[in-house]
Amino acid sequence: MISIKNCTIQAGNFRISEINLEIPTGHYGILMGKTGSGKTTILEAVCGLRKIASGQILIDGEDVTHKRPAERNIGFLPQDIALFDHLSVYDHIAFGMRIQKWPKQEVEYRVEELAEQLQITHLLKRKPAGLSGGEKQRTAMGRALSVRPKVLCLDEPLSTLDDDTHDDVIQLIQSVTSANDITSLHITHRKSEANLLGDYFFQITDRGVIQHQKCFS
Repeated sequence: MISIKNCTIQAGNFRISEINLEIPTGHYGILMGKTGSGKTTILEAVCGLRKIASGQILIDGEDVTHKRPAERNIGFLPQDIALFDHLSVYDHIAFGMRIQKWPKQEVEYRVEELAEQLQITHLLKRKPAGLSGGEKQRTAMGRALSVRPKVLCLDEPLSTLDDDTHDDVIQLIQSVTSANDITSLHITHRKSEANLLGDYFFQITDRGVIQHQKCFS
């Protein structure tokens, strides 16, 4: 579960107040709004990348408001993917597990498990320069899911993909998040993408209020 309760976030001269949002465990939440409305700011606050001025953020009932990003058990898929040129696909997926000092055998098993789910087993030795846009997206998703996060936050991760690849990755996200029982919060500008993935829908209004909707029409 993701729960944001009466949060106020200040980012320079930008301020958004009284934010309330809740996504039950295992469900897929979509957050939409105009450019500059504060969508990414809210997502970063959930991940611990941006401090909040007041309020509370809970993950599966645990108060994580003042916890560091690494302590929140959240996977993050940014818009720019942010792959490292010098690391192979294998090393990207293994990255978080190695930081957390997982045993080598467990790292190997988890990398192989995710690579099979993401259909990139044949790419494990490649570096980003040798990957297509969709393959890079799958690699970034493997990195985000590697440490078995309770929550996945996605910031317009499909915006640069062509239509065919975009549809393939949507199907992949659906299957992987469902198989791993992950609660997701996804920012997008595409209503079609939102309605294909989401079962909880939120819109930031011009007044900075988050409204819960049935779907995006």
